Amino acid sequence: ALLSRLEQLQCHFTWDLKLDVDLETLSHRLQIDIDFHQSHHEGESCTYSLLAYFRHLQDQQEEALSLLNQSEKTIRKSYGDESEKRLIVTYGDMAWLKYHHEDFAQSQSYCQRVEDILYATGSSGCLLPEVYGEQAWTYFKVSRSFLSDAIDCFRKALEVQRHDTEWNAGYAIALFCKEQVKNKQEDEESQATKQLRFALEINPNNAALQCMLAVKLVTYKKYEEADGLVKKALENDPDNPHVIRHSGNYLHNRVKEVGKWRCCCISHLEDTVEMKPSFVRAWAELALLYAEEEDLSRAEKTFKHCLEKLPELKEKRVCQIIHQYYGDFLHYHKENEAQAIAHYTKVSFRVPDSDWSSLTRKCMKVTSQNL
Repeated sequence: ALLSRLEQLQCHFTWDLKLDVDLETLSHRLQIDIDFHQSHHEGESCTYSLLAYFRHLQDQQEEALSLLNQSEKTIRKSYGDESEKRLIVTYGDMAWLKYHHEDFAQSQSYCQRVEDILYATGSSGCLLPEVYGEQAWTYFKVSRSFLSDAIDCFRKALEVQRHDTEWNAGYAIALFCKEQVKNKQEDEESQATKQLRFALEINPNNAALQCMLAVKLVTYKKYEEADGLVKKALENDPDNPHVIRHSGNYLHNRVKEVGKWRCCCISHLEDTVEMKPSFVRAWAELALLYAEEEDLSRAEKTFKHCLEKLPELKEKRVCQIIHQYYGDFLHYHKENEAQAIAHYTKVSFRVPDSDWSSLTRKCMKVTSQNL
């Protein structure tokens, strides 16, 4: 009877998450999010509960329990009297965790808490926007292969609560990532651009959204507005790694026109890698900016550091991005075409932050010149 009740819950244990990245890499990524964000951020409670689920799978049960307690604490602090519906997924995870600990009485107690919340709302768990929102963040954080599922869940949550700041931000971020993967040139503002604008209307100081909108606006040559957004973002949240990365992408697109931003970005990236030396992609972004500043020896040294770290990286996508960046450095700054080819040919997937067709043309052009 208890197992039947557990199987009815909406939580990480019942969502049948098919992981295409190893657990340690996923756990490390979530831990970085927790370490960098000292204040409330979008999807914060999901970060704790999802990491708790991964720790359970890694047989780190005490840490899993601690993380679920932190998830509940975070939700109550953020939402106060409106917390109960936001706790459905966390309580569901707790019920399953207690069940695996063979603490059946506590497992039943958490099942009852969820059932009481659902009874009070007159709804099944899968129909509540709070559950759709949590599921959306889970899909988004687990894998880019779940990106369409995340977008769909955010949309369902917003059909009920159109002006929720967290889900609007998540919906905008997911759309942004999807369009970056497609890298399609548009004449009119895209769905992601419009959603980023709307999300910023109801949450005007969200630095990550400001940077993402700036990246999109470059496509439409709206440079003045984009410059202002990046400046505000770096003022609002200068230590946020996502802000630094997206402002870095923006600066790469604008580097020839706005040299002053490059120095600012270098400073913030240097602070980031000092705080989190394992953030290898940030090191690579920093190396490219050193190259743009014509400090080639420093860029080379920084890239060498990245390459030395490659054997330790378990996420193939990040390894290939490092090869792409280093290939760009060798081709455009060192004019070493042979070595550039060696690194470009190791990039065997579509990199979200670049144009795949452009990357292909680089290899073809460099190869043909060497024939």
